[in-house]
Amino acid sequence: MTATTTPAAGRPDPVRDLTLTEKASLTSGASFWRTKAVERHGIPSIMLTDGPHGLRKQQEGGDHLGLGGSVPATCFPPAVGLGSSWDADLARRVGEALGTEASIEDVAVLLGPGINIKRSPLCGRNFEYLSEDPVVSGVLGAALVKGIQSKGVGTSLKHYAANNQEDDRLRASSDVDPRPLREIYLRGFQRVVQDAQPWTVMCSYNRINGVYASEDPWLLTSVLRDEWGFRGLVVSDWGAVNDRVKAVAAGLDLEMPSSNGVTDALIVAAVEDGTLDESVVDTAAGRVLDLVRKARAGAGAVEGPLDVDAHHALAREAGGRSIVLLKNDGALLPLARDTRIAVIGEFAGKPRYQGAGSSLINPTRLDNALDEIRALSTGTVLHARGFASARGTTDAEAAALREEAVATAAGADVVVLFLGLPARLESEGYDREDIDLPAVQTELLDAVLDANPDTVVVLSNGGVVALPFADRVPAILEGWLLGQAGGGATADVLFGEVNPSGKLTETIPLRLEDTPAFLDFPGEFSHVRYGEGLFVGYRWYDARRMAVAFPFGHGLSYTTFAYGAASAAVNAAGDIDVTVTVTNTGDREGREVVQVYTALPGGGVQRPVRELKAFASVNLAPGEAREIALTVRREDLAYWDIRADRWVVEGGAYAVDVAASSRDIRSTTTVEVAGDRLVLPLSRTSTLGEALRHPVAGPVLQTTLDQMLGSADAAASVMPEGVDFSKMLESFPIGRLGMLAALGDGDGDGDGGEGGGGGDVADRIDGLIAIANAPGQHGAS
Repeated sequence: MTATTTPAAGRPDPVRDLTLTEKASLTSGASFWRTKAVERHGIPSIMLTDGPHGLRKQQEGGDHLGLGGSVPATCFPPAVGLGSSWDADLARRVGEALGTEASIEDVAVLLGPGINIKRSPLCGRNFEYLSEDPVVSGVLGAALVKGIQSKGVGTSLKHYAANNQEDDRLRASSDVDPRPLREIYLRGFQRVVQDAQPWTVMCSYNRINGVYASEDPWLLTSVLRDEWGFRGLVVSDWGAVNDRVKAVAAGLDLEMPSSNGVTDALIVAAVEDGTLDESVVDTAAGRVLDLVRKARAGAGAVEGPLDVDAHHALAREAGGRSIVLLKNDGALLPLARDTRIAVIGEFAGKPRYQGAGSSLINPTRLDNALDEIRALSTGTVLHARGFASARGTTDAEAAALREEAVATAAGADVVVLFLGLPARLESEGYDREDIDLPAVQTELLDAVLDANPDTVVVLSNGGVVALPFADRVPAILEGWLLGQAGGGATADVLFGEVNPSGKLTETIPLRLEDTPAFLDFPGEFSHVRYGEGLFVGYRWYDARRMAVAFPFGHGLSYTTFAYGAASAAVNAAGDIDVTVTVTNTGDREGREVVQVYTALPGGGVQRPVRELKAFASVNLAPGEAREIALTVRREDLAYWDIRADRWVVEGGAYAVDVAASSRDIRSTTTVEVAGDRLVLPLSRTSTLGEALRHPVAGPVLQTTLDQMLGSADAAASVMPEGVDFSKMLESFPIGRLGMLAALGDGDGDGDGGEGGGGGDVADRIDGLIAIANAPGQHGAS
């Protein structure tokens, strides 16, 4: 059972003075967004409300799917955009702004950030998540948490865990093996918890290997608290609790939203009939009270009114840094101010800037790219709608819009064509069916290219889209969803007011069929098998040397960067310090994101070809060179050993790749890393190879083998020509060594020569196992 929360020294324990009914009441919501108060003890209600890229504060009686209105707030770029900045300092500043707005509105906890891994591009909620890689998600997620909480407002790290699709999300089981679960799906959460200590962690709807996340003691207590040291509160996603009593016992502290007291009564009944220890309820209630204390201490940390202009300016800065320049043949971009431009596409005037669902923000204002382009241009700006996203558009109406666009394109020096996904195609609650742009848009693109090949495509999408036209379009900007100031940010990049520096945090594949989870997504009969294992995102494509449209980490600039020779060394803490000199070889100031990947060629466990372990960015003036220092944490080199059920750093010569993307390696060096001591217990099913590598048992076993088999030449002589006898024996179980005695027995009577018969061999093996497994002989460090 979980122990009762211990109050701070000198502070009375408020739980002790509460009745069982009051304690149970604290562990569920009073309404949709508020916790319960206990008036006789002066315990107030506090408000939790949606984020994560803006404040979505609804009035009482609101909803969790963004159907109702909310107070105006700054809509910053959603995670799909902000992640592409690879900028932890920017994420922290956005977090500070989010915390400021929440504080002004008296919100105690902002429900975010979301750091789930982008396992498949079809996930309808990918726009809320940062990356297909846990290091990117962990670093940027921690920065957001630190920024928000610096304003006295809590965060809720979500959705914990292995919540990678919307289809059947309230019951589907994510069936995932221990290594990918630990190394891919939990690693980012671990980093945020240990680096930033979010006030709350939100458990997800789904099951993990058959167990609901809301009632999994391994997930909520053993891993989150005992291993990672989480000190906050676990809150359910809204409606995620399947069995309230099991959930509280597992480590879920707060059920949201209100159940109108129904599940509180179940808690009280379980304690009274002895099926639930009251100390468990004490612990959960104590954690709720700790959250209330934090909220009260942080209340009023920021006074209003909100500086709407300043936050809009930050949203524009973040939007500009989130844009990824995928392609720029012939330096078509940036545009000269006096260029005659044809702006085509519905999204130019009616922007797609956020996804649908619980993160739907009511923006304080909304820029559109068409107006912002006109504001920066000194030339002629033409415009045509080009297509309509609304359902019900007739073929004749679509043809008329396309004809108007073609005529407009033909009369311009350059076309800026806005394409993307209609809002209805990506939302919380359901997944996408494909990764294609609507046919009406690709048909428009073909017609516009025929009229004017100097075309820049600007994409607006919350999830990856296929780009079959990439080889025919000279310039492509991946604009993702950029928040309320995205129109101005796009214009800034088009005209070079901002030099693009975003990089992809997810691979853009050529086809949906190429994606790692294609055969297993979204599963069947409420089970989804994570059959790709460790090979998520770029790990999959790089291991197979598979062609992609644009690789993980890719992003161009209006300038160019050269990398010097990298160096790497293990420091006193066991981390790897990496240094490399980067030079701006172009004629514009620019920012480069330097990425460090590692690999262990010839290692003892299956690994991806390379894995991202660190990144940093640098701003450089034309001609400027600077040495960049990055640190690869030792713990990030570890793999999860399923035999020892723990993290293990394998020793060896690690390749360290310093790169501009996972496919653009600029410098490679090696560094010798000492491994963790890992000596596993032996059994009769252990192989000869495993036993011979045991530091204690190995030499003893070798003596036994020599006695049994005689000389290696004699033993090998009974094998067919060309058979490597020693290699064959490596996988032979030591419990069956008696079978080998005849190989060393010249007269064939099976007594094993000097080594004795099979029974004697069995006794020797049992003795060997006892020696190997003696206290202090095995373990890991």
